[in-house]
Amino acid sequence: MPGLDPATPARRRIMHLDMDAFFAAVELRRRPELRGQPMVVGGRGDPSRRGVVSTCTYEARVYGIHSGMALRTAARLCPDAVFLPVDMAAYREASEAVFRHLHRVTPVIQAVGLDEAYLDVSDRTGDAVALARALKQSIREDTGLVASVGIGPNRLLAKIASDLEKPDGLTCLGPDDLEDRVWPLNARVLHGVGPKTGARLAGLGIETVGDLARTPLTTLGSEFSERHARALHDAAHGRDERPVQSQRVRKSIGRERTFQTDCRSSARLAWEAEQMLTEVHTRLCQRHLLARTVTVKIRYRDFTTHTRSQSLTGPTDDFATLAQTTRACLYAHRLHRAVRLLGVQLAGLEDSHPEPARP
Repeated sequence: MPGLDPATPARRRIMHLDMDAFFAAVELRRRPELRGQPMVVGGRGDPSRRGVVSTCTYEARVYGIHSGMALRTAARLCPDAVFLPVDMAAYREASEAVFRHLHRVTPVIQAVGLDEAYLDVSDRTGDAVALARALKQSIREDTGLVASVGIGPNRLLAKIASDLEKPDGLTCLGPDDLEDRVWPLNARVLHGVGPKTGARLAGLGIETVGDLARTPLTTLGSEFSERHARALHDAAHGRDERPVQSQRVRKSIGRERTFQTDCRSSARLAWEAEQMLTEVHTRLCQRHLLARTVTVKIRYRDFTTHTRSQSLTGPTDDFATLAQTTRACLYAHRLHRAVRLLGVQLAGLEDSHPEPARP
C-alpha cells in the first residue's frame, strides 16, 4: 500500500504463512469422505493422461509422490491413490478467503502464489506467537483450512521455520537457534540454493547449512562469483535484508499446454499459440497492464526445452502486435519435431494507468 514503510532490518518481525497441501485441502473440504486416503491433485485427474502433480495429501507423500511428478509415475507409486483434476476457480476463492484474514493482521503482505505469504508484523504490539496462533485459528474456523506459520527476524528464517513442523506448525526461529536447528538442515532450505547450486556446493563437500556456514568465503569464491558467495555465506548465518514487498509488480503472465499426443503440425501449433495468447491477453487487460516482451516456449518429445523471445519497441496491450510477435517467436523454433508442450508468456509488464508523479 502506498505510504507504508516496512520496518528496518534491525527490528523486523516477519511471519511466513504456508497453507498445508492447499489444493488437496480445498478438495477434502468438499469431499470429507476422502480424508485419511492418499489423494493426488493434478492435470485432469486422469493418471493415464499426461499431466503433473500439483499437490497431494500427506498420506500420498509417504509413497514418494511430490509436486511436479508425472501423474503416471504417481499412479505407479500408489495405485490406490484417488486422483482429482485441478480446479483453479475453487482454489482462488479459498485463497481470497485466507488473505482476508491476513489483511486483518497487517497491510504489509507479500503474496507468494495462492497459498503462501510473508507478513511484516514489526509494528504490531504483543507476542508474535500469540498473534500467529490467533491467525491460524481464525483461518481454520472460517475456512476449515490449516496453515503452518513460521516467525523470524527476516524472511529467510521465517520461511525455514514454517517448514519445520508441518502440517499445522507454529515455529519461531531467531539467531540463537541457528546452530542447533538450522545448521543441521540440508543447504537446499536456503533461499537461492536450487538444484544447480546445491550440486556445486556438494562438489565442495558442502551438504548442510552448517557446512556452508563453516566454509571460508575464499573457498566459496573459488566456485561462485563474489556476490553469490557472499549471499550464500550470509544466508548460512541467518542474514537476510529483503523487505516484505506489499506492492510487488507481477513480472509475467503466461499459459502452457501439454498435448496428450505429440504435435507435429506447425499450423496447429500456430492456432494453439493464438488461443493461449487470447487467454493471456485477457488477463493482461483485466489487470490494466502492458507487455514489453513475448516468449514462446516449446518442449519436445525428448523433454528438451527451448524458448524464443522478442522485445517490442515499447509496452503495449495491442492484440494484433502481440499476435504478430507470438507468431514470429513460434516460427523461430524448429517445428518439424514432435512437440510435447507449448507455452506463451508476456513479460516486462507495466501498469497501463500509472499514478501521476507527486510534486
